Amino acid sequence: MSLTDRCNLRCTYCMPEEGLAWLPREEQLTDDELGRLIRIGVSILGITEVRFTGGEPLLRRGLIGIIQASAALSPRPRLMLTTNGIGLERMAAPLREAGLDRINVSLDTLDPERFQALTRRDRHADVLRGLAAAAEAGLTPVKINTVLMRGINDDEAPELLRFALAHGYQLRFIEQMPLDAQHRWDRHTMVTGEEILAALAPFDLQPDSVSRGTAPAETWLVPGHVDAAGEPARVGVIASVTRPFCGDCDRTRLTADGQIRNCLFATEESDLRKLLRTGATDDEIAAGWQIAMRGKRAGHGIDDPSFLQPARPMSAIGG
Repeated sequence: MSLTDRCNLRCTYCMPEEGLAWLPREEQLTDDELGRLIRIGVSILGITEVRFTGGEPLLRRGLIGIIQASAALSPRPRLMLTTNGIGLERMAAPLREAGLDRINVSLDTLDPERFQALTRRDRHADVLRGLAAAAEAGLTPVKINTVLMRGINDDEAPELLRFALAHGYQLRFIEQMPLDAQHRWDRHTMVTGEEILAALAPFDLQPDSVSRGTAPAETWLVPGHVDAAGEPARVGVIASVTRPFCGDCDRTRLTADGQIRNCLFATEESDLRKLLRTGATDDEIAAGWQIAMRGKRAGHGIDDPSFLQPARPMSAIGG
């Protein structure tokens, strides 16, 4: 569930330095509309987990209230949030008190200067403090999402894993996907899952016996290390491009303006905002949601010559 398309970073692989044209406020779902859709998803459609994304979800003014309302539902869904970490130091404890269960923080480098070059903002220390605050607040396991880019930060995989292990965080490497606003993604320059695992060979990673289920990450155990909960330390790779898991995907995506996307790479959307604002009943909205999901394709088709990159960039979809 994307809460906003706005972001306070300008990552080079996501958007141009000047930013993007943000959604007008009247086109965005209100807090009450978001809450109603979450309730319909949980009580009628059987959704058991809700992940809040953006843009940068910490910029959403009503965030705490949205989480509180979601946590009060019965059955209670697991509540997660993906953030760039800016402002998390201040928000971690209130988020936990509101009912948030755990958090993912995007961090692509341990080098402050490289961070500034990648994000066009000097906020590296803020992200590190946010990670520590999340762990202290009990938003565990704290997960780090990292995108490696060839010639930019692909030399940092071992150091990033050592950092995560030292702090009890769980690291997830993600293959760069064709979701940038500039449409400059090139598969030939993408760092693949196989290359990431090769870079981590010194850690003697072992296959994880725990099934990934419908989770996007393939995980490996890191011998000799445990996480903050005392469980065997794990590292994950989300190889959406080279090892697609479309057949196991059970996610439904809602944009900040109320559009359902049945796939991250979908080129078509279904409008729930119109149903919300024209008097549709809960059952009618649920039926519209189901119809949207039944149109899901068997795969994302990135390897197909006819593949078209979605018009919306990642920041406007919600990752």
